[in-house]
Formats: sequence, structure tokens, C-alpha cells
Amino acid sequence: MHILLSGVVGSTAYGLAGPDSDRDVLGVYVAPTEAFHGLNPPTGRDASIVRHDPDATFHEAAKAATLMLGGNPTVTEILWLPSDLYEVRTPLGDEMIAIRKAFLSAKRTRDAYFGYATSQLKRLLDTGQFKSKMRKRQAKHGRHLLRLLDQGFALYATGELPIRVDDPQRYHDFGEAVAANPEAARPALAEAEARFDSVRSVLPDEPDRAAVEAWLLRVRRAYLDPA
Repeated sequence: MHILLSGVVGSTAYGLAGPDSDRDVLGVYVAPTEAFHGLNPPTGRDASIVRHDPDATFHEAAKAATLMLGGNPTVTEILWLPSDLYEVRTPLGDEMIAIRKAFLSAKRTRDAYFGYATSQLKRLLDTGQFKSKMRKRQAKHGRHLLRLLDQGFALYATGELPIRVDDPQRYHDFGEAVAANPEAARPALAEAEARFDSVRSVLPDEPDRAAVEAWLLRVRRAYLDPA
């Protein structure tokens, strides 16, 4: 596996990690170009490699690019990490970071971040009131619901994605409140929706697919066996 880019993501990256938090790694790798001309090209699930202990997920370059073009918050953050969180940065990985704004579009950003936050609320409401052994997990869902709303709005309004949160305690307090009563998350969603409605996004209507395509073709040329 040829890794183009990898780094520490999740709670550690956000500044929300506790003593029991996992260390999560996300990366982009490239398959040999000839692999796409055989009977079983690395697409779909086959284009992602998942490892445990420690947890790590690597998406093939084309799949990673497709997910980013769709606004996927989890995958997109690999392009916006603080420099100290990267573990691998190759020249092609740096090129991907350099064109990170080419992956962005206003509607997809809003839909993805707000949609992920809404799905977090649905998980909380479906579970109802939680037993003590589940409380930590539900508090985590609450923290990340608020984080998604804040990050999504920042990206939508400014074109920049902040990774580390400014006030970690605010997110921990919110998570505990939501774990005790999932309905406490509804006002945050309503407030976030109003914030999105109140600004005109700096992001374009559509991503710059030509720039992304040009990068991916450079990747394919670089991993084409001359033989």
C-alpha cells in the first residue's frame, strides 16, 4: 500500500480526547494503475482498508476524492489537519492539500455537515434515556453533533475548516447534557440552521472537478509501471 497522506484524526485532532479515547488514523493511498485494468479493480468497499489496534482507515485516491467531492466530513478533514498531526505527507499528498478548496461546494457542505449532525441526533433519540454504561458513548455523540455544526458552518461561511475546537469544555458540557436528555440537542440544531440561513456561502455552487481530475491523473501516471 502506497500511502500518499495520513494523519491523526478524531477526538485527538479536535482537542476533545480523554484518557479512554481511541487514537484514530485516516489516510489516502494509491493502488498501482494497472490494478484498474484487471477483473477486480479497487472500487467500492475494496477501495478502503480498515485496520484496528490502533484504528486506521485508508481510502484509495479515487474513492477519497469522490467522498470529498460529496462533502464527506470525516474524509475531508485529512486535508485540513494542523501540521503536527500528519504522519505521512508525500509530494502528491501535498498536492492534494494544495487543491483542497477544489473539493468544496456550498450545498454539499451544508447538507453533509448538517446531515451528519442530524443523524447523530437521531441516534440519540432512538436510544432514549441511557443506562450509565452507555452514557460515555452518548456524550461522545453529543460532542460530535455540536462539533459538526460548528465546523460545517465555519467551512460554509469562510471556506476554511477549523479542526481543533476553541473551547473543548463547551463540547464536553454539551455532550453530558445531551446524554442526560437527548432533546437538549434540538435547540443547537435549530440555531445552526438559522446561522446557515443567515449567511451567503463563500463556496462555489459546484466543486472544481477539473482540478481534482488533473490531480488524480497525475497520481495514476506516477504509479503506472513503465514495463
